[in-house]
Amino acid sequence: MKKIKACSIAAIAVVAVCLFTNTSMAVSLPVFPKHHVSLTDFGAVNDGVTLNTEAFSNAIAALSVKGGGELIVPAGYWLTGPIKLESNINLHLERGALIQFSRDYHLYPLMVFDMKGEKSVDSTSPITGQDLENVAITGEGIIDGGGDAWRMIKKEKLGTMEWDALVASGGVLDADGTTWWPNTNIMSGAKIAARLMSEGSLNLADYEPAHESMRPKMVHLVGIKKLLLQGVTFQNPPNWTLNPALCENVTILDVKVHNAYSAQNSDALDLESCRHVLIQDSTFDAGDDGICFKSGKDAAGRRIGVPDEDVTVKGCTVYHAHGGFVIGSEMSGGMKNIHVDNCTFIGTDNGLRFKSARGRGGVVEDIHISNIRMENILQDAIVFEMYYEKKGADMSGTNMPPVNEGTPLFRDIHFENIICRGAQKAMVLTGLPEMPIRDFDFKNVSISARLGAFVTDANNITFDNVHVDCRTGAPLTEKRVTNSKLDLVQ
Repeated sequence: MKKIKACSIAAIAVVAVCLFTNTSMAVSLPVFPKHHVSLTDFGAVNDGVTLNTEAFSNAIAALSVKGGGELIVPAGYWLTGPIKLESNINLHLERGALIQFSRDYHLYPLMVFDMKGEKSVDSTSPITGQDLENVAITGEGIIDGGGDAWRMIKKEKLGTMEWDALVASGGVLDADGTTWWPNTNIMSGAKIAARLMSEGSLNLADYEPAHESMRPKMVHLVGIKKLLLQGVTFQNPPNWTLNPALCENVTILDVKVHNAYSAQNSDALDLESCRHVLIQDSTFDAGDDGICFKSGKDAAGRRIGVPDEDVTVKGCTVYHAHGGFVIGSEMSGGMKNIHVDNCTFIGTDNGLRFKSARGRGGVVEDIHISNIRMENILQDAIVFEMYYEKKGADMSGTNMPPVNEGTPLFRDIHFENIICRGAQKAMVLTGLPEMPIRDFDFKNVSISARLGAFVTDANNITFDNVHVDCRTGAPLTEKRVTNSKLDLVQ
């Protein structure tokens, strides 16, 4: 067994190096000592009933004493509480391995999280790690976050029969009967937690009545140098699924995220303030955004000031999601040198989605998106929303606020070889009157949709061989657009 496992790590390195040679950016892989232990060596029981939290902890500790290595999770049903990773550890799931995180919220204690001085309270994540080096989760198994025990479900996301069955199963409904909650503690706790967060409280005792409502991110890895996620299927998170934050040299290869469309806030991948990243040949299916890039929110994000930078996304597929590839809305630390190539989005709410709002700040620039295929997009094929979650905002261009550190800027963004067959709107490119989106070019773009392209508050936008086939209205509508060439192919 040990010889086979050693070869598997070598194979990962060979495959990754071969892929990196086809990219313009070098991403360093983690390196692990040739030590191997099995979870069963530490008394773990694969019956789906026995809690194996201690076995995982002891196995990781034993490897750490040796300087690190590979923790093998054999085929079986492994129930556990939180797993805390350490440096030089590869958590390797063999085919047939299912790590099932317990649905008992008591096992995920409240903690104060510190992101470069910005502190907040949340429940412990099922998989955690902070300020580590050489970390991996690999293999062919499945990791289930047990998130259905934490999450509310909105009626609009289910069919009639599914909704009726959910209500009949137990839980409680809100006052208007449109949202189902697992229990009254979660329903009432959400309001308590929101109030405490708005007040800036860091007292864990204050939050305890709201604990069950504070849904943790499933895989929350902060400040990792050399991180590899490969081959594993992640599903059913309490909140976001994969959230590498402030990490350097991140490789995400052949990963699958499989979440229900009704799973609230179940973003598949939220890459947050990371540098030197390769995301390749992965498949995402989520109840919120698919591949999403973030870099902090508002003043806190600007103070930390770490952008997503030097990132390549290649050969990925996104099914259900609010957006296939998304930037924002938390992008206050900025984004730069991002390349998205050869990806397919099928049935997402939006295809390519960029979102922000006044107060966010941040500069998003040097973005290159190419060879994208989209089909059956429910809303917009390509959309820039500068009024995200600002219902009733004044978009008239009068009474503009002054430009300041909270004014977001999107510039130097390039689209090439984009095809979409079926969308509500072809393109919605909306800047702010005081800060237009600018320096965009679209080359070889073909979109069929119900409505055409809408461009507002934009400067230096160029269409080159752009075709918009719309069933209703004009193919192009523009307002407050300057220095642009918006010629459509007839």
